[in-house]
Amino acid sequence: MPGHHRKASAPGGSQRQLRVGETVRHAIAEILAQGGVHDPDIEGHIITVPEVRMSPDLKLATIYVMPLGGRDADKVVAALERNKKFLRGETARRVNLKFAPDIRFRIDERFDEAERIEKLLRTPTVQRDLAPDPQKNSPDSPDSEE
Repeated sequence: MPGHHRKASAPGGSQRQLRVGETVRHAIAEILAQGGVHDPDIEGHIITVPEVRMSPDLKLATIYVMPLGGRDADKVVAALERNKKFLRGETARRVNLKFAPDIRFRIDERFDEAERIEKLLRTPTVQRDLAPDPQKNSPDSPDSEE
Protein backbone atom coordinates (compact mmCIF):
# COMPACT_ATOMS: atom_id res chain seq x y z
CA MET A 1 0.00 0.00 0.00
CA PRO A 2 1.52 3.36 -0.97
CA GLY A 3 2.52 5.70 1.85
CA HIS A 4 0.17 8.47 0.78
CA HIS A 5 -2.89 6.26 1.45
CA ARG A 6 -2.06 5.53 5.09
CA LYS A 7 -3.91 7.44 7.74
CA ALA A 8 -1.89 9.34 10.32
CA SER A 9 -2.20 7.62 13.65
CA ALA A 10 -4.33 9.23 16.33
CA PRO A 11 -2.57 11.24 19.06
CA GLY A 12 -3.09 8.47 21.64
CA GLY A 13 -2.17 5.71 19.22
CA SER A 14 -4.20 3.33 17.10
CA GLN A 15 -7.61 2.06 18.13
CA ARG A 16 -5.99 -1.22 19.14
CA GLN A 17 -3.35 0.52 21.29
CA LEU A 18 -6.07 2.52 23.03
CA ARG A 19 -8.24 -0.55 23.63
CA VAL A 20 -5.38 -2.66 25.01
CA GLY A 21 -4.12 0.27 27.09
CA GLU A 22 -7.54 0.67 28.67
CA THR A 23 -7.74 -3.06 29.41
CA VAL A 24 -4.29 -2.98 31.05
CA ARG A 25 -5.31 0.15 33.00
CA HIS A 26 -8.35 -1.63 34.41
CA ALA A 27 -6.26 -4.67 35.37
CA ILE A 28 -3.56 -2.61 37.14
CA ALA A 29 -6.17 -0.44 38.90
CA GLU A 30 -7.98 -3.56 40.11
CA ILE A 31 -4.76 -5.15 41.42
CA LEU A 32 -3.85 -1.96 43.29
CA ALA A 33 -7.39 -1.46 44.64
CA GLN A 34 -7.46 -5.02 46.01
CA GLY A 35 -4.14 -4.49 47.78
CA GLY A 36 -2.42 -7.11 45.63
CA VAL A 37 1.00 -5.47 45.99
CA HIS A 38 2.48 -6.02 49.43
CA ASP A 39 4.96 -3.19 49.83
CA PRO A 40 5.12 -0.81 52.79
CA ASP A 41 5.57 2.20 50.47
CA ILE A 42 2.32 1.37 48.64
CA GLU A 43 0.15 0.25 51.55
CA GLY A 44 -1.85 3.13 52.94
CA HIS A 45 -1.95 4.92 49.57
CA ILE A 46 -4.89 5.10 47.23
CA ILE A 47 -3.35 5.09 43.76
CA THR A 48 -5.13 6.40 40.68
CA VAL A 49 -4.25 5.00 37.25
CA PRO A 50 -5.55 7.64 34.83
CA GLU A 51 -3.85 6.35 31.68
CA VAL A 52 -1.83 3.53 30.15
CA ARG A 53 -0.06 4.13 26.85
CA MET A 54 0.89 1.13 24.77
CA SER A 55 3.74 1.02 22.25
CA PRO A 56 2.66 0.30 18.65
CA ASP A 57 3.79 -3.35 18.96
CA LEU A 58 1.91 -3.68 22.32
CA LYS A 59 5.08 -4.93 24.05
CA LEU A 60 5.57 -1.91 26.33
CA ALA A 61 2.96 -0.35 28.60
CA THR A 62 3.72 3.02 30.16
CA ILE A 63 1.47 3.27 33.20
CA TYR A 64 0.75 6.74 34.56
CA VAL A 65 -0.08 6.76 38.26
CA MET A 66 -0.83 9.32 40.94
CA PRO A 67 -1.28 8.65 44.65
CA LEU A 68 -4.26 10.42 46.18
CA GLY A 69 -3.27 13.98 46.99
CA GLY A 70 0.10 13.52 45.26
CA ARG A 71 1.59 12.36 48.57
CA ASP A 72 4.92 10.46 48.28
CA ALA A 73 4.54 10.17 44.49
CA ASP A 74 8.22 9.39 43.86
CA LYS A 75 8.29 6.80 46.63
CA VAL A 76 5.14 5.11 45.30
CA VAL A 77 6.49 4.97 41.73
CA ALA A 78 9.77 3.49 43.01
CA ALA A 79 7.79 0.84 44.92
CA LEU A 80 5.74 0.01 41.83
CA GLU A 81 8.96 -0.31 39.80
CA ARG A 82 10.32 -2.72 42.44
CA ASN A 83 7.16 -4.82 42.11
CA LYS A 84 6.77 -4.62 38.35
CA LYS A 85 7.62 -8.30 37.79
CA PHE A 86 4.69 -9.30 40.01
CA LEU A 87 2.41 -6.71 38.38
CA ARG A 88 3.39 -7.85 34.89
CA GLY A 89 2.53 -11.46 35.78
CA GLU A 90 -0.81 -10.49 37.31
CA THR A 91 -1.63 -8.31 34.31
CA ALA A 92 -0.78 -11.18 31.93
CA ARG A 93 -3.25 -13.42 33.78
CA ARG A 94 -6.03 -10.84 33.56
CA VAL A 95 -5.44 -9.50 30.04
CA ASN A 96 -5.57 -11.90 27.12
CA LEU A 97 -2.59 -10.92 24.95
CA LYS A 98 -0.10 -12.95 22.97
CA PHE A 99 2.77 -11.38 24.96
CA ALA A 100 2.68 -9.84 28.40
CA PRO A 101 3.85 -6.26 27.89
CA ASP A 102 6.85 -4.91 29.76
CA ILE A 103 5.63 -2.23 32.10
CA ARG A 104 7.08 1.02 33.34
CA PHE A 105 5.59 3.53 35.71
CA ARG A 106 5.50 7.31 35.43
CA ILE A 107 3.96 10.01 37.59
CA ASP A 108 0.93 11.54 35.89
CA GLU A 109 1.71 15.24 35.69
CA ARG A 110 -1.61 16.31 34.18
CA PHE A 111 -3.03 17.18 37.60
CA ASP A 112 -0.10 19.55 38.27
CA GLU A 113 -0.46 21.08 34.81
CA ALA A 114 -4.21 21.61 35.29
CA GLU A 115 -3.57 23.28 38.65
CA ARG A 116 -0.91 25.54 37.10
CA ILE A 117 -3.32 26.63 34.35
CA GLU A 118 -6.08 27.21 36.91
CA LYS A 119 -3.76 29.48 38.93
CA LEU A 120 -2.83 31.40 35.78
CA LEU A 121 -6.48 31.94 34.93
CA ARG A 122 -7.10 33.41 38.38
CA THR A 123 -4.30 36.01 38.14
CA PRO A 124 -5.46 39.66 38.06
CA THR A 125 -3.90 40.23 34.63
CA VAL A 126 -5.86 37.40 33.02
CA GLN A 127 -9.05 38.36 34.88
CA ARG A 128 -8.69 41.92 33.54
CA ASP A 129 -8.28 40.61 30.00
CA LEU A 130 -11.30 38.33 30.36
CA ALA A 131 -13.59 41.03 31.77
CA PRO A 132 -15.94 42.69 29.26
CA ASP A 133 -14.70 46.07 28.04
CA PRO A 134 -17.23 48.69 29.24
CA GLN A 135 -16.23 51.18 26.49
CA LYS A 136 -17.11 48.78 23.68
CA ASN A 137 -20.67 48.40 24.95
CA SER A 138 -21.35 52.08 25.69
CA PRO A 139 -23.90 53.84 23.42
CA ASP A 140 -21.41 56.67 22.72
CA SER A 141 -18.77 54.42 21.21
CA PRO A 142 -18.47 54.46 17.41
CA ASP A 143 -18.63 50.63 17.29
CA SER A 144 -22.08 50.45 18.85
CA GLU A 145 -24.97 49.50 16.62
CA GLU A 146 -27.90 51.88 16.27
